[in-house]
Amino acid sequence: MAYSPDSRIAPHFLRSDEGGVVSPNERHLLHLLWRHPGLARSEVTAHTDLAQQSVYRIIDRLAERGIVAKGSPKPGLGSGQPSPMLRLDSSHAYSAGISVNADVIDICIMNFAGNVLAESSVPLRERSMTQSLELVAAKIEEQQQRHNLAADTFFGIGFAIAGFHVGGTRFNASLPLHEWSLIELGPLLADFFSKPVWVLNGGQAGAVAESMFGVGRFIKHFAYISFNYGLGGGLISDGELLAGGNGNAAGFTQMYPEEEVPHRPALQSLLEQLNRNGVDVPSITYMRKNFDPKWRGVSDWLDDVAPAYNRLINAIWAVFDPHAIVFGGQVPPGLAQLLSARTDIFGRPRYGVSRPVPKLIISEISNDAAAMGAAVTPFKSTYY
Repeated sequence: MAYSPDSRIAPHFLRSDEGGVVSPNERHLLHLLWRHPGLARSEVTAHTDLAQQSVYRIIDRLAERGIVAKGSPKPGLGSGQPSPMLRLDSSHAYSAGISVNADVIDICIMNFAGNVLAESSVPLRERSMTQSLELVAAKIEEQQQRHNLAADTFFGIGFAIAGFHVGGTRFNASLPLHEWSLIELGPLLADFFSKPVWVLNGGQAGAVAESMFGVGRFIKHFAYISFNYGLGGGLISDGELLAGGNGNAAGFTQMYPEEEVPHRPALQSLLEQLNRNGVDVPSITYMRKNFDPKWRGVSDWLDDVAPAYNRLINAIWAVFDPHAIVFGGQVPPGLAQLLSARTDIFGRPRYGVSRPVPKLIISEISNDAAAMGAAVTPFKSTYY
């Protein structure tokens, strides 16, 4: 039987009557509260096709289960019975997000309302997969104790890996992650952590984070470029992740023939360029934290990748037609600015009118976006 994280959800999170975590109508209301925290109960009906009586009944049921919290009455709504403001109850549950990159594993602990409670990381160099997972488990346990998080409210884990999907929960990652590649990660991780685990591509996890916490709050159609050891990303269409038929939408590296792959705008090649120029940058994580545009080799790297970078931007524009293209992943903001400045849009006006061009936006998510996207995935997949 194919692995499914839903089958491993703890019974106390499930509805007692019909199974599952929430009903479709409950899910719709929870999604609404995610997007509009503090919405008054009397305002909810205007956003749904449900009768007010049904809305109130659903809200009461969610509140009884500790999923929705009722706050103080919202001022300025006119006369009549005060209407409480509604929010997702942050104490209902928490999750862990694990993001595996070529050189580091980032960990994010998040509560049900989407607040980041803790972050940590585990360097990958010269560690086996088992050793790394044991350290990740120890980090999670450490944060549970530090923040007094109860074991029975630990809902599940989102796991993101930098590699393309090949079926089931198997991914094909870069050479530094060969031990993590081509194996069923879902059941392996679920058994290891004794929790349901949702597995997805790292670039797509970053796009989910951007959709939930970043520009997606204002822009519903955007492409996310994840600059990491390799090059990937995600597509957000009408606020939702567009995974593609095989789960590999936005696998941008696949647009380049083999001889051009070393010249795509991936941070692996910049790291190698810097080291050739005598700049001591031991890892991409170090590069992100300490980037200096004056490092020897940066300008040469920009010249080298500019043609492939511009084909990427124009291909996204031509095929997906997003409102924005977001620069994310592990790219240092200063480097993203330098890339953006070299953008050459190929389109030309016709009859004096140009096709709308997407905005180029540097992600403002300071946390590890893939770990955040992984952390919110268990809740987004089941609740909202």
